[in-house]
Amino acid sequence: MNTGYLKVNVYGDNIANPVRNATVTVLKDGNEVFTTKTNENGETELISLPTVNKSYSEKEQYEIRPYETYDLIISALGLNNTTIEGVQIFDDITSIQNVYLSSIDDHIYDNVEEITPNTLWGDYPSSVDEGNPETNIAPIVLKEVVIPTNIIVHDGIPSNSSAPNYTVPFMDYVKNVASSEIYTTWPKETIVANVLAIISFALNRIYTEWYRSRGYDFTITSTTSYDQKYTRNGTIFEPISNIVDEIFTNYIRSGIRLEPLLAHYKSDTNEEGYLSQWGSKELGDQGYSALQILRYYYGNNINIYEAKVTETYPYSFTTTLKEGDCSIDVYLLQNALNYIRGSYPGIPMIPRPTGLYDSNTSDAVRTFQNVFSLSPTGEANYQTWYKISYILTAVKDLTESVYN
Repeated sequence: MNTGYLKVNVYGDNIANPVRNATVTVLKDGNEVFTTKTNENGETELISLPTVNKSYSEKEQYEIRPYETYDLIISALGLNNTTIEGVQIFDDITSIQNVYLSSIDDHIYDNVEEITPNTLWGDYPSSVDEGNPETNIAPIVLKEVVIPTNIIVHDGIPSNSSAPNYTVPFMDYVKNVASSEIYTTWPKETIVANVLAIISFALNRIYTEWYRSRGYDFTITSTTSYDQKYTRNGTIFEPISNIVDEIFTNYIRSGIRLEPLLAHYKSDTNEEGYLSQWGSKELGDQGYSALQILRYYYGNNINIYEAKVTETYPYSFTTTLKEGDCSIDVYLLQNALNYIRGSYPGIPMIPRPTGLYDSNTSDAVRTFQNVFSLSPTGEANYQTWYKISYILTAVKDLTESVYN
């Protein structure tokens, strides 16, 4: 028997509104497996669930699905019940399932959401040919590469005007696509290479305003025919989530071009200019670095760059902060955590912020890291700093909407 793990986070309209005391029931084939309730931060305990051996995700095969699926029923007082079908559980991996419950409305019934299979397992349409990536260059619209707060995803092909648009935080979008397009059990450098391709593809659509310049009101589509697979309410996997938190401001460029590379990829291909996902896994097994993997497929003139502008983030990362440090950055960190505590009361209060990184600050940071599935070091590294900025922005936006 192999075991995977599930953590469910339940929110109201957004991540700044965690729902405490929500009931989460896990089902398999219609039978109840486990029931629990969320804590004051809207999260469940870590749930252990049987799954298949990870070896099935390490070689391309079509006989056995390399993950197990479960259904969830989530309910909370004053909110609509939500059912999530097809939550994915990999061997020895923590799956993170975020659930958003809407307020009860006479015109809204209980929500049922289905998570579609990973693209490496499911049957998805092939991509529409946009021409050779080396010669089909979209006009440059923006002056610089910007990491946006949100990205607008059209859940269908571009011409389907009845398909809904979803406004998704950019980091969540990248995590969702990566979790939908590759397997989380793969080597870290392979995951990094694929995540960089996903980020670069999305940033190219933003930088060139590919769809908006054609009269559409969205940034990118959710279909593999045109773009990348975005799965509404899809399961996120902890190893992928951690990598995205670390590198979400990075992207790849080719030679002297200014725009992020429109980094096409396929599950298994020898087509020039396309990354092979299964091939990148084999290169990772051989010890290739992420950059070496990218250059293998996109050419030796590929380099990794970092965007200098991140929309709406109140503070930029300067250095890792740890116990004993004393600076204005520590003071900003302490006040940010105290503000976030208004939505996440499980985070300990830091009495009288002074700018000294004391044990109270370490405890608050460590609790924050546990809540948001970061390594609980108690130190404010790059990942933690930007996650705090991200949550702080969401909490401030919610507060302003309540009082305006």
